[in-house]
Amino acid sequence: MKITLITVGKVKERYLREAVAEYSKRLSRYCRLEILETADEKTPEDAGESAEAAVRDKEGKRILKLIREDAYVITLEIQGKMLASVELADKIEGLGISGSSHIVFVIGGSIGLSKEVCARSDYALSFSRMTFPHQLMRVILLEQIYRSFRIIHGEPYHK
Repeated sequence: MKITLITVGKVKERYLREAVAEYSKRLSRYCRLEILETADEKTPEDAGESAEAAVRDKEGKRILKLIREDAYVITLEIQGKMLASVELADKIEGLGISGSSHIVFVIGGSIGLSKEVCARSDYALSFSRMTFPHQLMRVILLEQIYRSFRIIHGEPYHK
């Protein structure tokens, strides 16, 4: 199985880069992991809704260019469905069994995803109704994907 993370922006803090590297290494025994970063747009401090929509649109176009047509796309959205770790593992395993060999997870920028990216999504996933920094979300998502593969393979994990 191939897992791709498409993210807006780079991870700037060293400790987060190290965490991403650690989970990437751990995941290498379960799947082929690819992390694709696309540039983030600068959002003016006093941006109104139209300016924010323009930023989401520009970032969204970059994201959509990175998604292969045959990929199953899971977007991270505050209004998405919340799953327990075992449920996420079941989702990933079920996709593999049904022939979806490429899963793409999309983490938007600081003001979210464009309507076009959400429309391309096959599944909207939420980790919480709270907002997390998108750099930290990358680590949280990788940890949950790793945990999912441990569950799928019947290996121990912390509950």
